[in-house]
Amino acid sequence: MESHIHNVAVVDIGKTNAKVVVYDLDRQCEVAALTTPNRVSNDGPYPHFDTDGLWDFVLASLAELSRDHPVDAISVTTHGASITLVEGDDLALPVMDYEFPLDPQTLADYRSIRPDFAETQSPALPGGLNVGAQLFYLERHFPDRFAAARILTYPQFWAWKLCGVMACEVTQLGAHTDLWCPAERRFSSLVEGQGWGEKFAPLRPAFDQLGDLKPEIRAAMPGEKPVPVFCGIHDSNASLLPHLVGRRGAFTVVSTGTWAIVFAVGGRAGQLDPARDTLANVDAFARPVPSARFMAGREFAAMAGDAPGEADHASAEAVIAKGVMALPSFARGTGPFAERAGEWTVDPDGLSQAERTAAASLATALTTSVCLELVGAEGPIIVEGPFGRNAVYCDALAMLAGRPVEAKTGLSGTSAGAALLARGQDAPPPSGVATVEAAEATASARRSIHGLAAYADTWRRRVAEHGRAKMPESSRGASG
Repeated sequence: MESHIHNVAVVDIGKTNAKVVVYDLDRQCEVAALTTPNRVSNDGPYPHFDTDGLWDFVLASLAELSRDHPVDAISVTTHGASITLVEGDDLALPVMDYEFPLDPQTLADYRSIRPDFAETQSPALPGGLNVGAQLFYLERHFPDRFAAARILTYPQFWAWKLCGVMACEVTQLGAHTDLWCPAERRFSSLVEGQGWGEKFAPLRPAFDQLGDLKPEIRAAMPGEKPVPVFCGIHDSNASLLPHLVGRRGAFTVVSTGTWAIVFAVGGRAGQLDPARDTLANVDAFARPVPSARFMAGREFAAMAGDAPGEADHASAEAVIAKGVMALPSFARGTGPFAERAGEWTVDPDGLSQAERTAAASLATALTTSVCLELVGAEGPIIVEGPFGRNAVYCDALAMLAGRPVEAKTGLSGTSAGAALLARGQDAPPPSGVATVEAAEATASARRSIHGLAAYADTWRRRVAEHGRAKMPESSRGASG
């Protein structure tokens, strides 16, 4: 790709927050960022994302950030489980919040036609977490607007808004949508059976330059040279990408935020279990990657409370000594314990905030360790995103997995991967990606947590024994 691309503006639409980040490809770091909440509006036919507000934020951010940091290219990354229907120059229907509970009849009818897990490696999920269910709902309830619309995957919707070129892309299609067959690199039988195939915009690699930034947007930014816009990528796959091009052998990436997505690269091949929320994601090179997931950010917030602060080791060891445990799942319907109701072994209101935060950190690490086992993960573990800054989580995960844990503590691992798209599919690996040896060296810096092994055994036993336990009203947390 062109050598003059240094600063890439990454439009990063996460489920909880949206960001525009300027990423310096030469220095391998984020140099500026602006953030806004990603709001859900209930003013309409169903709960939907405020895409007009997000668009205003993106335009204002590009203009502001580029004044101090000239932008050479733009890339896009978004959360999964979203799809767009466009007609003319705008949305034909609002972008549905995937947590919207579809009406029972529509969901039952959809479940009767969705492909088998063996074909799609996509488990049946609640609400609209399977994008195929969203499309089925929209076609049933809004047939005229659906019939007139084109389908764009979500990162590519924003790329289209920026440059005017329509596309779809496989990392987004391969994120538990029911729309993709990873083994054969084609649309699933659902797409053919519903007659949706012609509605999808052309498939383009994440690395493709779709076009140049629209003149009216470019005019609000300093400089005159064209600014290329790249196709874009699913956010967890963006976190994975620098490691795919920079590492060899088996390794695991844990991409964290609202969700924790565990990617097992080169691990033990095994049978994925859709009942435990394991699946195959599809990487930027269109290859299936065994994966597991749970709503780590949502779980942690429910367990830690309104003012979690920093987790500390002294509080973690105090929690262990007292036998205080948070047992999953506080975000029902997802993860390896999807049907289990979250509960505490003690009333959390009696804990100090530090103890509650430590217990939440330990519980999140324990659930992550279960996910690692379910997908046969091997090799060093790289934690991307907010949980990389939680030392108790990282140290506990290293002990539980018996492998080195390398924490990436930047604003977001997604920005590095999304920016890397501008270097092209055949670019050399970024110099900032650590080697396996460097990752192993970090193990010596990890602190041990006294009593964790016995605590983990008890936690797992209690989870197994009370798999469908009811959560006491006094300790009921937020659910997703």
